Order: sequence, then C-alpha cells, then structure tokens
Amino acid sequence: MATTSLFESAVNWIRKGYPEGVPPTDFPPLLALLTKVLDDDQIMHVCMELAAEQGIGTPLTEEQIAGAITKVSDQPPTEYEVNQVASRLAAVGWPLAAETKSSEHDAEDLSSPS
Repeated sequence: MATTSLFESAVNWIRKGYPEGVPPTDFPPLLALLTKVLDDDQIMHVCMELAAEQGIGTPLTEEQIAGAITKVSDQPPTEYEVNQVASRLAAVGWPLAAETKSSEHDAEDLSSPS
C-alpha cells in the first residue's frame, strides 16, 4: 500500500531533480512529462507548491500555469528537450515506464519515490 500520493511523489522528484528550482528552459518539457501522469488540476497544484517554495519574485497565477499547459499541448517541446528533463528526473527515481495518467498500475508505480 502506497503511503505517498501521486501529487506528493511528483513534487518530491522535481525537488530532488531541481534543487535550485526549475529553469525556464526546462519548464515546457517538464509540463509535457507531467501531463502524461497528472491531470491539469494536479499539475496546477504541483507548480503552485514548487513556486511558493522557491520564493520566486513574481508569484505564479493559475491562469499563467493553465496558459503554459495549453501552450505545451499546442506547441509541444522537442523529443530531445523532453528526454533531457526525463533523464534528470530518472536520475532521482522518476519511473519513466509510467507514461499515462489513465492506468491504475502506473499511478501505483509513481506513488513511491526512491
């Protein structure tokens, strides 16, 4: 039985993979990866929590995050960019085999970071 939620796992992997915060160039590929395992509301909460922790100068709004999610859907990052971010997260335990948010098994795989 998993004790860590999918949301908490995603936040923890991003914290480990990006201890200094996510650079702007990695944000679109990160969103592309997150859309494979989380719904838009969950992604919104991940982004808001991480932004609050990083103490960025200008706070993110839900509208900005929603716009970024839409942009990634309309103009996805390159496979190379996604692979770069995926590799960084895999190095801290992100289970790259779990590729879809609709699979119950995948959600279980994501619920326990290394």
